[in-house]
Amino acid sequence: MDVQIMTSMFNVTETHITKTPEIAGGKACIAGRRIRVQDVYVWHEYNGMSADEVANEYDLSLAQVYAALTYAFDHLDEIQADIRQSETVISSVQERYPSKIAKNKS
Repeated sequence: MDVQIMTSMFNVTETHITKTPEIAGGKACIAGRRIRVQDVYVWHEYNGMSADEVANEYDLSLAQVYAALTYAFDHLDEIQADIRQSETVISSVQERYPSKIAKNKS
């Protein structure tokens, strides 16, 4: 068997992670789902969810969760840039369209 074929057979990240221009702006996603790798990274690293919790909450296999985390840590600069870009977009939308619900002043 060709070494390249064998390598891709065992490349779990390649099997579970895709980048498609029409889906999530071309950001890395779990294959067949619109769940971005950056979301899995945030849930795990920022929100403290375990891989089991992420898998159960979003109906993913542990292999999908670990592949997303592996991809995230292998491409950390890309993922962190994606997170910063998302935060910038959110801030811009919030400034442009402020909430009409009064904030609680506790």
